Amino acid sequence: MTAPQQEPHTPGVQESPNDQTGPNGPRTPSETTSDAPIGGGAQTGAAANAASEASAQGAQSGKPAANAAKAAAKATAKAANKATAKAAKAANKATAKAANKAKAKAEAAARTAAKTGAFKAKHQTFAKLFLNRFDRFSLSTKLVACTLIVLIVGTVGISTAIRQLVSSYLLQKTDNQLISQRSLILSNTTMLRGSNSQNSGMGNNYFLQVRYVENGEFTGKVSTPLVPSVAGLTGASIVSMPKLPTDDQLTDDMYGKPFTTNAVLRAVANNSVDGGTGTDPNNDLESGADGTDATTNGKHVAVGSGVLQAARAPWRVAAFKWVEADNKGNETVKGVVFIGLSLSDQIDIINTLTQYCITVGIAIVLLGGSLSALIIRRTLQPLKRIEKTAAQIAAGDLSQRVPPAPENTEVGSLSSSLNIMLARIERSFHEQEQTTEKMKRFVSDASHELRTPLAAIHGYAELYTMQRDMPGALERADESIAHIERSSQRMTVLVEDLLSLARLDEGRGIDMTQEVSLTSLVTDATDDLHALDPEREVTRGTVTLKPADGEHPCALEVVEGQMQPITLIGDASRLRQVVTNIVGNVHRYTPSDSPVRVSMGTMLASINQRDLATLPSNDASLRQFLDAAEVGQSMSTGTAYAVLCFEDHGPGVPTETRSQLFERFFTADPSRARAKGGTGLGLAIAQSVVRAHQGFICATDTPGGGLTFTIVLPLTHLVNPVATGAAGAGAGTAGAGTAGAASVGAGTDGLSHTGIGQKQANFV
Repeated sequence: MTAPQQEPHTPGVQESPNDQTGPNGPRTPSETTSDAPIGGGAQTGAAANAASEASAQGAQSGKPAANAAKAAAKATAKAANKATAKAAKAANKATAKAANKAKAKAEAAARTAAKTGAFKAKHQTFAKLFLNRFDRFSLSTKLVACTLIVLIVGTVGISTAIRQLVSSYLLQKTDNQLISQRSLILSNTTMLRGSNSQNSGMGNNYFLQVRYVENGEFTGKVSTPLVPSVAGLTGASIVSMPKLPTDDQLTDDMYGKPFTTNAVLRAVANNSVDGGTGTDPNNDLESGADGTDATTNGKHVAVGSGVLQAARAPWRVAAFKWVEADNKGNETVKGVVFIGLSLSDQIDIINTLTQYCITVGIAIVLLGGSLSALIIRRTLQPLKRIEKTAAQIAAGDLSQRVPPAPENTEVGSLSSSLNIMLARIERSFHEQEQTTEKMKRFVSDASHELRTPLAAIHGYAELYTMQRDMPGALERADESIAHIERSSQRMTVLVEDLLSLARLDEGRGIDMTQEVSLTSLVTDATDDLHALDPEREVTRGTVTLKPADGEHPCALEVVEGQMQPITLIGDASRLRQVVTNIVGNVHRYTPSDSPVRVSMGTMLASINQRDLATLPSNDASLRQFLDAAEVGQSMSTGTAYAVLCFEDHGPGVPTETRSQLFERFFTADPSRARAKGGTGLGLAIAQSVVRAHQGFICATDTPGGGLTFTIVLPLTHLVNPVATGAAGAGAGTAGAGTAGAASVGAGTDGLSHTGIGQKQANFV
């Protein structure tokens, strides 16, 4: 290869092989250098200079342009590598430093969190321990302790406030005394000094000192014309002097403003120098260990403890400028006057007041604590009784009750609520026991009732099997089949009655949308009874309410005559079954020649249907209804009811077993013989039907002997049993209770529609 030819260059201008031509001609070295990158910093600039120098040397020495470019590239790469390494090293250092800082912050945060957690744990542990120990104390102890704390805090606070108030008041009075009486003290120093020398003890409490001034400067001359004496001795006495500021410490803002300073006790001679009292500043008093004596210049001075304590009381001092005017009216400051008044009297008053407050406070705390303990113990006695009652109830005695208390108190309200709850619990418990007992008796009676026809069926079936091959078997077979049929019919009636009771218990099997004429039902039943017992006298009448007199309560009274026509809303077949069952019992269990009276009527009663349907079938419930009827009749308000009475004069039922008449399978004959028929479910079905109509049924004694069945039925039936009976009386209340009135009507709006057809019931 041939080397490229070099072009001649102009003198004074050096050209480089890598020079480029710009739009305006060849670039100068300065222009080429200015286009180099600046990211490498100083190293990059040095590399560029080295490259430029190498290029210049190559051009001057005449070397080829390729060698110069190669050298420049190597220098540039080397400088770039160094710059990159330094930058990476700096970045690594910065990253490590940031990581260390973050780690330090994290460790500090962890330490702070650990300290906070430890503090919280310690606080929670302390609170838990404190609360656990606090909860171990009884309520009375807590209340007494809280009362004592409140009394102590209140007494201390009031005593502190009184002390501070009196102290401020006395200090203000002292300041006013110093300021208002400064002229009087200056003009009567001789009189005050005389009283100081004549009186014993503290005598005069005023202190007066004059510091003379000349040409605006203190001269150093000090006169103390008035110093109060503490205790006089032969030739010497103890004085109490305030600790005054030095001349250099006095400022303009201190004049005319009283300030408090400590007292200095000194022994002085009883002589007068220029009308003042000579004092020895080196004779400071040293008190004894017990504070009752002092020593000065080696001499023992006996001083009372109270006097010494009063002498050491602080002083209230005020500084005033002593100004005099000449003949021309020019005022000149002659000195500074310090007037002081000992605060011993004020401190003594405060101490006496404090002692009085402490004494009274202790008395108040003791008296208040005693009264609070008595009141709290008296107040918590019902709670103790409640606790004992609860313990007795927990032991099984459900008849216990909490002693009553005024219901306007919290304990009284609690006692009333607890007694109501206990009564309901006891009633529920007894009802559960009765239900369990009834269930056991029901199972036993049902087993007996079902076993009798089943045994008859089984016996006659075996008899037929045994005699079917013997002569005359056909006639005997007919007799056995007849007995089997009668037993199966009895079982059918029994099962149907049980099914009917089950449906009534579930609220089914009854249609409450029919308009029923009670008069027709009762008339048909009495006609049937007369047909069954022609010799029996059956009378009819109207039931009314006989008001109470002074000796006897209100009662039902029958007026013989035609029965009042009454119509109500209900299930006609079920109500007929009720009347038929009662009349059938009269026919079955009373002599055929005993008289019977059937009556009915209407009356108002202030008791709603829901409560009436839940009453038990006994004499007390009937008395409750009669009392409500008396209120309803007198107030002309309440729910309209139809009342039916069936009176017989048979053997009756003993009082102890009368409440069991409406139980299932109950019979007064313990042998349970069925010679008179029946299944023992008739009155139970009657009670279920009456309650389904939101009514009431019970059995009571007949005057003169016998049994009386009383049935109470509302004239209207509420869809919602919770509603009150007064809202559903409707137009049926018009004319209620009057004999011979028109049929009592009632609308069918809002009546229950659970109708299920029922067949006519037989005598059971």
